[in-house]
Amino acid sequence: MDRKRVNASKIRSVGYEPSSQTLEVEFSSGNIVQYSRVSAELHRRFMASPSPNSFFEDNIEEAFTAKRMR
Repeated sequence: MDRKRVNASKIRSVGYEPSSQTLEVEFSSGNIVQYSRVSAELHRRFMASPSPNSFFEDNIEEAFTAKRMR
């Protein structure tokens, strides 16, 4: 999955696959985690957020099933 860099202290890059509604987050630590059933609209709002760290913590981290990839 292609990821785009984001300007955030804890998050290095974010990718999204619309067909499977999978959000992939690469953290500054090097960990990569995929979140299932994330809507395209939520991904769009995440990428447009002025504070990606806060948006992630408030809207994604605890709300979706996570699968650690690395």
